[in-house]
Amino acid sequence: MNKTLGIRHIALKVENFTQCLDFYHRVLKMDIDWQPDDENVYLTNGRDNLALHYDSKLEKTSQCRLDHFGILLPKKKDVDEWHQYISKENVKIFKGLHDHRDGSRSFYCEDPDGNIVQLIWHPKISLC
Repeated sequence: MNKTLGIRHIALKVENFTQCLDFYHRVLKMDIDWQPDDENVYLTNGRDNLALHYDSKLEKTSQCRLDHFGILLPKKKDVDEWHQYISKENVKIFKGLHDHRDGSRSFYCEDPDGNIVQLIWHPKISLC
């Protein structure tokens, strides 16, 4: 049996659909792959797929929220450039720039629904 290809698809239920779509599309520069209606959208960076699904009754408890998910960056210096850009976009920084014990570098921010997004360069899995 072969190894899996990794986590290439994440689906998030969001309450603030329009704001979240703007965040992932405009701010994080993901392309809209498919938007079947006004309550569902599938975004891509060319390798991964992120689905946003509107849910007006979203319960904000720790049991229905994931801790965070990461978006890989190709170069270590990209982390600092993205941090500067995200800050200028008035996106809430959850945890600032940090060098990790495994050699990676990242920071965490929040999307408009409060989901934590880690922008990370990881020496073993980033492209460069």
